[in-house]
Parts: sequence; C-alpha cells; structure tokens
Amino acid sequence: MRNLKAKRPASLTYRDAGVDIDAGDRLVENIKPFARRTMREGVLAGIGGFGALFEISRNYREPVLVSGTDGVGTKLKLAFRLDRHDTVGIDLVAMSVNDVLTSGAEPLFFLDYYACGKLDVATATAVVRGIAAGCEQAGCVLIGGETAEMPDMYPADEYDLAGFAVGIVEKSEIIDGALIAEGDVLLGLASSGAHSNGYSLIRRIIEAKRIDLSMQLAGRTLGDLMLAPTRIYVKPVLKLIKSVNVKGLAHITGGGLVDNIPRVLPEGLSARIERGAWTMPPLFAWLKQQGNVGERELYRVFNCGIGMVVIVSPAEADLAAALLAEAGETVWRIGTVRRRRGNGPRTVIV
Repeated sequence: MRNLKAKRPASLTYRDAGVDIDAGDRLVENIKPFARRTMREGVLAGIGGFGALFEISRNYREPVLVSGTDGVGTKLKLAFRLDRHDTVGIDLVAMSVNDVLTSGAEPLFFLDYYACGKLDVATATAVVRGIAAGCEQAGCVLIGGETAEMPDMYPADEYDLAGFAVGIVEKSEIIDGALIAEGDVLLGLASSGAHSNGYSLIRRIIEAKRIDLSMQLAGRTLGDLMLAPTRIYVKPVLKLIKSVNVKGLAHITGGGLVDNIPRVLPEGLSARIERGAWTMPPLFAWLKQQGNVGERELYRVFNCGIGMVVIVSPAEADLAAALLAEAGETVWRIGTVRRRRGNGPRTVIV
C-alpha cells in the first residue's frame, strides 16, 4: 500500500480576491504628473503620504476655511455607456469648488475618492486627468485622494466618484447674502450644458424614447452635449469680487433656478426672473419636448442655461456684467430681487 502525501491547499493572494495592489501603484505613478501641474503655494506634503499638509497664508488676518463635497451623480452612467471618462473629473471638481466660491472663498485644495469593483488603470487615469484639469481651472491643488478597489461592490466597468474641496476667505469678506436688498440685480452666467444635475430624468427620457446619442443637435452629437463638463466660475468671480460689492452668489445645481437662488436671499425677499432675458440652450428645449416636461419642472430640475447667479446693486450691475464678460463669461441680466408677498413663492419666473 502506498503512502498518500497530503496535498497542501493553494495559497490565496489579495489579487485572487479581486484586489490588484500593483494596478493601484501604477495608477499613482500615472497621476503624479497631472497633480504636479496643479501645485500652488502652501503645499507642504501632497500625494504619496498618509495625509496632505497645507499651510495657510499669513496674508489673512482672520482666515475662515470653507469646505464642500459632492459627486457627479448618474451622469456617470452616460460616461460608462459612451466609454468616455475624460470630462467627469472636471465635473467632480466643479461641483465642489463652485459651491465653495459662493461664500467668496478661494479654493485651496481638492481631494478625490474613486471607488470601483475592479481597477482599470487606463480608465482611472483618464478620470484623474480630468480632475487635475478641473483643479487647474479653479486654481487649487489636487493634494490627495483615495482609490478603493472593492470586488462585488460595483458592476463591471463602473465606478463612483466623490470630491472634497477646501477654500479660504477673510472673515470680514464672507459673502452670505445678508446685504441683499429689494431692487438688487440678478446676473446669470451661462452654463456649459446640464452640468451634473437632472441626469436621472435625462437618462429616463433617453431610455423611454430609445434615443441614439450620436444624433445631432445644434451641430453637436447628443453624447457630446450630455457629457459637456460643468463650467468652473472660480477665477472670473474671484476677480470680480475685488472690484465690485458682490452681495450674493448662487450655484445653480439640483433644484435649478427655482430652489437655488432663495438659498442666499434674506427672509422676506424673493427672486423675480424674466424667462426671455437669456438664450436657453437647445438642449433644454429638446429635453422639454422629448420628455413632455412641464415648464416649472424644467426650471426646477435643470439650470436651463444659467450655471451661476451673481447678485449686485443696480448701481454696479453694468460694471459687474462688463468685468465678467471681459473675463470670458457670457452674462445676462436675468431678473431682480423683490419683496416677497406673504407666503408667496421665493422664486417667480415671468
């Protein structure tokens, strides 16, 4: 009778479990050049350590830090469908830095969180390249981030994104809307498309009508229009604040014009918006028609062509508009601040 030698069980590795540490290391090396291009004064330690270090400038007497966090939402589903990942990183940065900007703060640094079931280095590199491009537009540094590879948590070839921005403003120069008064002017800055809001409805319309994203609308494919990155307003608005008394800033995100402008208005005031005061991009008229979307729903879900609203006094409205146009923004005088009547709506579109 032969002696049977016990067979040792195979040794398992982290890669066998679905996590590739080497792929993560390759990603870090890929993104370092992009991060270096965003470098700014104040960085003491960035990507590669356990924590990023940033020194606050001594030019501030009473520095206040302003933080913001957001994601890209279901716009990512269209990026997966079209296999285009170079612009959603810009969206990620824009959603947070534009929010931080509404307090009058200059964004200092940004961190990202990229989560997936299986890390595709090329896809993740394209995403982070976009994040770095967004940071360059905003003038902030991509100081760190996290890549989480979690098998079985996400469908194949999909990922999720979250972003975190920190800005700074002098305490005496915080913009909080407290000085807004009846008669002040609402200046609307043009959006670059739907930005990163309303995509659950957009996708529902596309699926219900079985729409081909390669079809043309206003000289561009629907895919191009749908994935156009969110406009970043940081540099033009920060420059404006140095010359004009900006009383309020509203980033037009989820809730559209209807819900976002009242967030910066004092009690007892409302926004009166003139529907024909600006040129609504064809995309929104197309969505309205294809989805049979009601007028109020349209203005409450989408930015309808206005990505940021700047509130100034009537005396400074023309100067503010001229300075913003000089900085490359398309600007319209879209309405005024009015006294609110009883329990009437905070935003009236006429």
